[in-house]
Amino acid sequence: MTIEPPRPAFLTALDTAQSSYATRNPSSAKAYERATDHLPGGGTRSSIFIHPFPLFIEKGEGCELTDLDGHVYKDFVSDFTSGIYGKSNPLIREAIVTALDNGLQLGAHSTSEAHLASLLCARFPSLDLVRFANSGTEANILAITTSLRYTKRKNVVVFEDGYHGSVLSHFELGGANDGGEHDMKVPFDYLVCPYNNILETERLIKQHAAEIGAILVEPMLGAGGCIPGDVDFLRYLRRIATEIDAVLIFDEVQTARLSTGGRQKLLDIIPDMTTLGKFFGGGFAFGAFGGKGDIMQMFDARSPHAVSHGGTFNNSPLTMAAGAVAAEKILTEEALAELNALGDWLRDSVNEAFNSKSLPFKMTGLGSLNQIHCTLPSKLASAGLTLLFYKLLEKGYWIAQRGLISLSFAISREDVEGFVEAVIASAQEVAKL
Repeated sequence: MTIEPPRPAFLTALDTAQSSYATRNPSSAKAYERATDHLPGGGTRSSIFIHPFPLFIEKGEGCELTDLDGHVYKDFVSDFTSGIYGKSNPLIREAIVTALDNGLQLGAHSTSEAHLASLLCARFPSLDLVRFANSGTEANILAITTSLRYTKRKNVVVFEDGYHGSVLSHFELGGANDGGEHDMKVPFDYLVCPYNNILETERLIKQHAAEIGAILVEPMLGAGGCIPGDVDFLRYLRRIATEIDAVLIFDEVQTARLSTGGRQKLLDIIPDMTTLGKFFGGGFAFGAFGGKGDIMQMFDARSPHAVSHGGTFNNSPLTMAAGAVAAEKILTEEALAELNALGDWLRDSVNEAFNSKSLPFKMTGLGSLNQIHCTLPSKLASAGLTLLFYKLLEKGYWIAQRGLISLSFAISREDVEGFVEAVIASAQEVAKL
């Protein structure tokens, strides 16, 4: 007879938390059951699934979400960084209404796309010229293909635990989003290097230097855990890209919010190309890729050798109008500095409590982008973090199940102070198990 080893107490507690969650949310359970009739797994976005079923949100206002069962949550994930404006910014709403009055879809050039392009080029040091797309994923695919066409090479350097969109992720097994073997990838010829490791990255790059056309890197790993790129590491990538005549691409889809010109402006490291997405569409689907003029001139339609780049919604009037007002009037230097300072205070406060109370968690990140990690052994860490997630839900706080925290302009200092108290209390509850 085989005797099963006893389960760690917090695994039993996790079962209890999930059962309690299911009991509290019968309307979401019913909505999910109906959704599974026509959506595989009941949804169309893997990152927001929750076991045993996801919450269904009825409405959002300010920094709050209300689910189908009437529970209200303070939103501390902000739609995975894209919802930086909160749920109901009046300036964006006004821009959208005005754009609607002028026509939902025009199918032609408008002055708003040139205006948004000028605002982005003025913000980011690397952007001489820019083109629009419909997501950060699309922007990164286009930046890679542009770089390979420009260099006439085939290899792309990427980094472990890097995420550049739904078909451009490089997680190791057991990492963010449950491991690399479950991810889909566009079949570029990748050279996967270790993040923040200059010696090993240099060894690998030197072996393939003649074939490398692009080096794609996040200045801070986003979905990979909010791990900041070391300044020396990022400067090394700038040097080696120049040395081997490869195109250095900064994926600033998330880190663009760290200043008016992203992390490249803060560090004075100028890539050859930059990709953007998420919040620069003012709440609509958006992506952008751009860089040096001699690279981007390949798309100049006036040339008989121009590279074609279509996209019905690349210059959608609503996106262009919302993005322009956001870049011009909301994403100001002062507003971003205040938001990022608040995020730094949050991270420092939580980490101080984790350390002083010897709690099995830590928080990493930069500015208003942060992530909680469970420091228990690997087999228990995922369960520990998930249990923390459920405990925060019970207290009325919404974060990503993987631990991501992203602040919005709608969140107040008082909201953050309450959240810090809830995180510490929840971590203490987990640690007692």
